[in-house]
Amino acid sequence: MGRREMFVVETYAAVRRFVFLEGNSQREASRVFGLSRDMTANICRYSAPPEYVRTRLPDKPKLGALLPVIAAILEADRAGPPKQQHTAKRIFERLRDEHGYGGGYTVVKDHVRRQRGRGREVFVPLSHPPGHAQVDFGEAVAVIGGVRQKIHFFCLDLPQSDACFVKAYPRETTEAFLDGHVAAFAFFGGVPRSILYDNLKLAVARICGDGRRERTRAFTGLVSHYLFQDRFGRPGKGNDKGKVEGLVKFSRSNFMTPVPVAASYEAFNAMLAERCRLRQSDRAGRHAETIGNRLAADLAALQPLPAVVLEPCETISARVSSTALVRYRGNDYSVPTAHGFQAVLVKGFVDRVLILCDGTPIARHARSYGHGEFVYDPLHYLALLETKPGALDQAAALQGWDLPPSFQHLRHLLEARMGNRGKREFIQVLRLLEIAGREVVAAAVADAIHLGAIGYDAVRQIVLARIERRPARLDLTAYPYLPGTCQC
Repeated sequence: MGRREMFVVETYAAVRRFVFLEGNSQREASRVFGLSRDMTANICRYSAPPEYVRTRLPDKPKLGALLPVIAAILEADRAGPPKQQHTAKRIFERLRDEHGYGGGYTVVKDHVRRQRGRGREVFVPLSHPPGHAQVDFGEAVAVIGGVRQKIHFFCLDLPQSDACFVKAYPRETTEAFLDGHVAAFAFFGGVPRSILYDNLKLAVARICGDGRRERTRAFTGLVSHYLFQDRFGRPGKGNDKGKVEGLVKFSRSNFMTPVPVAASYEAFNAMLAERCRLRQSDRAGRHAETIGNRLAADLAALQPLPAVVLEPCETISARVSSTALVRYRGNDYSVPTAHGFQAVLVKGFVDRVLILCDGTPIARHARSYGHGEFVYDPLHYLALLETKPGALDQAAALQGWDLPPSFQHLRHLLEARMGNRGKREFIQVLRLLEIAGREVVAAAVADAIHLGAIGYDAVRQIVLARIERRPARLDLTAYPYLPGTCQC
């Protein structure tokens, strides 16, 4: 992320806070920030500047790859003779001679001093005013849908009351990070005045030399939309946000022990939300009042929810391939073949993938967390197959398509009656699934077979009649073998 681009994004948040929280007019904001009135109006209308793309993170410093070596040396020193421990100079010499370290001695000396000083660190007791929060992720194991797997759970803690919100996800991703905040704000009915984080990569793109954080685009958009103050702990200092660190451990040992079993993530998260509510009747620490009683002060201090909920998704640009597939997070998702080679926008949510072309949704799929998988909707390929019926049996998108046996029976009858033309008519019957529900078309196919009306036109007439709730009027000249009194 360039410095100028980051300045623009930070300006959005500052202007929106000046107008919406501090109650100033847009005219006053234009004067204070030196912006045109049109620019100020756009900032108040949108959470973040459009078409903004962050750059890649910089490489790690020279010492980064050797930090585990230093940690191993210091760990061995703790178990060795006190008078034979490594000095910082000796560690530097070993890194240089044994591992080819090309950096300076001062960097090594400062790192060793910090590491050895951790064991003697003295902490300051902290107070927690109402309306402020801390956020972190944890990991656990659960059985979801019959599959034992590692889960990642989002935790938001209100330290003043110890009230909490916990939600589980298959991965710790940008969309899970955003969805966790949106769900937590809805759970409490308001937005914390500030939220404390560690320096997780989902929020922080880079820590500058002066301690400033360059935030990710997604996180800056979240802050600008909900207008809370973001705060960060010191790198590697979990005690700076000890409340939520404790919540992660509490959730794992109380909400997820023994290993939880749920039919789906939706069911599991409903259980976690209920456990968070039940915990409000408990007492935490040395407090005489329950969490729920103390929560009243937090709720009174929360900021109101915005009128529009933020879409908790990752958004990327992509292009449709020659096989009507769009790549997202290592997997391919199908779109209707009419959109081949076009530019599209992909919105990746926790549970689904939405693909848009020129702002219009053209495909929806359940989210896949595998790698190298193909996620097809057979309906996307039927229009093309109608022009290329010879590819019907080899079309990858149709393999394993779970259709009622009556469809295959109809195909045999069509091909027996019309030969190769029967295959095209069968594809036309399948295309009726584009306009009518599966149950309606399946019932129409069964009726057509029962009546001996073996053809696309007959099935189409029966489908339309079922949709319009009227009797079908079949052309008896096209089906002379139908019973003369049939008006099904």
